[in-house]
Amino acid sequence: MSSKLKHYINERMKMSHVYQPVMLRTILSNGGEASTTQIAKALLSRDSSQIEYYEERVKQMVGKVLVKNDIVSKDKNVYQIPDFAELTDEEVADLIKDCDLKLEEFLAKRGDAAWSHRTKSSGYISGAIRYEVLKRARSRCELCGISAERKALEVDHILPRNKGGSDDPSNLQALCYSCNAMKRDTDSTDFRGWFDSYAVRDESCPFCNVDRELVAENELAMAFRDLYPVTPLHTLIIPKRHVANYFELHQPELNAINQLVKQAREAILIADNSVEGFNVGVNAGEASGQTVFHCHIHLIPRRKGDTASPRGGVRGVIPDKKAY
Repeated sequence: MSSKLKHYINERMKMSHVYQPVMLRTILSNGGEASTTQIAKALLSRDSSQIEYYEERVKQMVGKVLVKNDIVSKDKNVYQIPDFAELTDEEVADLIKDCDLKLEEFLAKRGDAAWSHRTKSSGYISGAIRYEVLKRARSRCELCGISAERKALEVDHILPRNKGGSDDPSNLQALCYSCNAMKRDTDSTDFRGWFDSYAVRDESCPFCNVDRELVAENELAMAFRDLYPVTPLHTLIIPKRHVANYFELHQPELNAINQLVKQAREAILIADNSVEGFNVGVNAGEASGQTVFHCHIHLIPRRKGDTASPRGGVRGVIPDKKAY
């Protein structure tokens, strides 16, 4: 077995993270077996992003409280208990016991809620949904762009649950713990008006009263074929909310629309194997050619030979600028 394990570690082990060698090392160091909790603790000890998270909590929260109350002092990055040298070993042990009792009392009272600061949205998000959100973000914070390798990522409700936000993936984003904490602490926006705005419709708007078959739909957006297609299977993707301009869309709507653009593209490729490319475009404002003032995104399939000279693509909105 030793040679088999040695061969696997040195020759066959393919790594995308530290997990395998840490798990094996923990089992080997623990007499040949280790519980899930023991392995998880070993992995946590290797996660520098978690250490950084709690370093920030020390500096910005608990450290400030204890310094303010004159319980500890700080010298650069080191905290000290004044006159510690005057304490006897028995006094130190007694104080540690007091801390342990205080901790036990708090955990007995609060239970899992004691760690609610690490869960920015109440309630459970399934592992499958979390995976999809992180995959969509390519394991990077969708606000600052930092990699999950450098900072732990959290799944955040763009429109919070307590303001009516749902668990639909279009309302979720991947944020590093720093961006998520800053969003919570500094965002004073009254989301109630935003939530109500999703129900806005205009009775005179043809896209607020679509009577044609939908090819795709989610909570905030829908897709259907264009009545005057540029090419076969030309599809429009629109927000359900009545909003004239692409640049007025809320972030959840952008997520929802982008999801349907990809979904409609995949369906078109399956339906017609002659499609080799796409034009994706938005007319924003009358000067751009917009005629229906309910934001809509054009997904136009392109096939070889559908025009004599495809070079320039969307530059063709101004014909003289298409060729270059």
